[in-house]
Amino acid sequence: MQKKWENLTVEWLWDSGAIRCDLPSGEIIKRSGSYEEVVKVLNEFGEQGWEVAACVSNANWLFWTLKREIFAR
Repeated sequence: MQKKWENLTVEWLWDSGAIRCDLPSGEIIKRSGSYEEVVKVLNEFGEQGWEVAACVSNANWLFWTLKREIFAR
């Protein structure tokens, strides 16, 4: 059986401290913070079974894509 995944993204603008998380449900979570807060956010998602699939950066910006396997219910 082929695995199925759901994805979310985390975006951080470090010069303004803006953190944005886009969940697969369509919910958007906005926080502010420095590096420590970003690590906290990524750890919170990790505790929920999410893992980092990719990360890109440019200028003042980091963008992570996280994935989590969807299991048949």
